[in-house]
Amino acid sequence: MIEFKSQKTKNKKRVGRGLSSGQGKTAGRGTKGQNSRAGHNIPNRFEGGQTPLSMRLPKLPGFKSHKTKATVISLDLISNNFKNGEVVSVPALIEKKLIVKSDKFVKVLNSGKLTVKVSLAQGIKTSKSIESLFTLEAKDAASAKGGAGAPASERMRGETKVKKEVKKATIKKTTVKN
Repeated sequence: MIEFKSQKTKNKKRVGRGLSSGQGKTAGRGTKGQNSRAGHNIPNRFEGGQTPLSMRLPKLPGFKSHKTKATVISLDLISNNFKNGEVVSVPALIEKKLIVKSDKFVKVLNSGKLTVKVSLAQGIKTSKSIESLFTLEAKDAASAKGGAGAPASERMRGETKVKKEVKKATIKKTTVKN
């Protein structure tokens, strides 16, 4: 019966063990150069100092944003699907199949005309140009207090007034005498 040695038990080639071994002296590395030295590790993409291919190729324009974008709803859609006095909310928009359930952010943009009187729920944002068209039911109480539920324009107006007053109080005029 003949026995064969498997690849696992094959002895590793012993290099650099004298001239007569066939792999002595330079141990199969050749003479001189970067690859003949100990500790050489050249990446596959290295091109000998020439500008690498990845840098020579043109880059694609722009970038891809990873932010979740708001689902846009026009004033015409609201006019066609809602009646007077109704509240425009995310569940109502899902029920009327204007948005998908997975849509997290909804924003109403100024495209078209609003022919019905509706109010917006807390989770729906609007563009600045149409902020005054809606009676913000959920935001009315908070806006009177100047809280977080107030429209952004009202909150900002209050904050900037306070900051300006503080700046005026801290700046003092000094005169320089020659």
